[in-house]
Amino acid sequence: MVVPTMADVARRAGVSAKTVSNVLSGYPYIRESTRERVLAAVDELGYEINVTARILRSGRSGLIGLAVPELGQPYFGELADEVLAAARRRDVQVLIEPTGFTREGELAALREPRRRLVDGLVFSPAALDQSDVHLLENLDYPLVLLGEQVFSTHVDHVTMHNVEGARAATELLLDVGCRRIAAIGMLHARTAGSATLRFQGYREALEDRGLAVDDRLLGWADDGWHRANGARAMAAVLDTGVEVDGVVAFNDALALGAMHELGVRGLSIPRDVAVVGFDDVEDARYSVPSLTTIDPGRREIAQVALDLLLRRLDEVGSPGGSVRPPVLHVADMRLVERESTPRRV
Repeated sequence: MVVPTMADVARRAGVSAKTVSNVLSGYPYIRESTRERVLAAVDELGYEINVTARILRSGRSGLIGLAVPELGQPYFGELADEVLAAARRRDVQVLIEPTGFTREGELAALREPRRRLVDGLVFSPAALDQSDVHLLENLDYPLVLLGEQVFSTHVDHVTMHNVEGARAATELLLDVGCRRIAAIGMLHARTAGSATLRFQGYREALEDRGLAVDDRLLGWADDGWHRANGARAMAAVLDTGVEVDGVVAFNDALALGAMHELGVRGLSIPRDVAVVGFDDVEDARYSVPSLTTIDPGRREIAQVALDLLLRRLDEVGSPGGSVRPPVLHVADMRLVERESTPRRV
């Protein structure tokens, strides 16, 4: 029996072999119609990735895992894109596992049998917290943590300047004359996650200018940092009757939702209300007006996380070699000023 190859799948689907590889690796930016054609061709031909043979030859599968909360949230979709690009440059394939912002999903990503297909894991937890750190310190495979939810001195970790970024966003609004600045994206969960840290930066910037936090200006988004929740949180703030002249949103999706609600209410951006987001996703460049935001160093985060994981894999594969101590890397950030805030004089 003739064993089908990736080239056979490509011919059947009418695409390139690279497109087949991207689909099978979980690349998020593939047209759904193309993805369906490729997967249909895989099924019709009975194509299988011979991971077992690869492991027997080299001791590695050539696959790494990427576990993120979801790909539908722009930041994580674009982060996955950056990880895939960095992996292609290193001739590594990526198996992407959306965990659904749930503890069950994140535990599954750490323990599921399919995880045995990958050599190591880049993991961005959202539901696990510091009490779960022991689950990450006793794994039998290399792990690189992303984000702020869990910290360990025993695991490589790549994160961002959350406090400093939110502080810079708030200071920009203060510099252009805003004094009634809403914070959109508050969460009731008391964790050391992004929401807590970004609120800290917001609060510090206000207090440095002699301003107190007004609870009426806090927009809650416990159902997730999506556009719809940004619009609802903005509406809830405006419905209190409080005056608002600025908005710091804890991510760009929330900011875009807030901008929509401000427009529905007849408020002009930035003349009536200035808005700053966080993440610098692609949509921020093309919103109307374009969105001022914090670039947290997403490309750097992806590249450093991959490099750390591959270096750790090299150490595992070199008996008797020295093992470096775990690394904590904080990516550079920058404020990207666009049309949703007035120009500073």
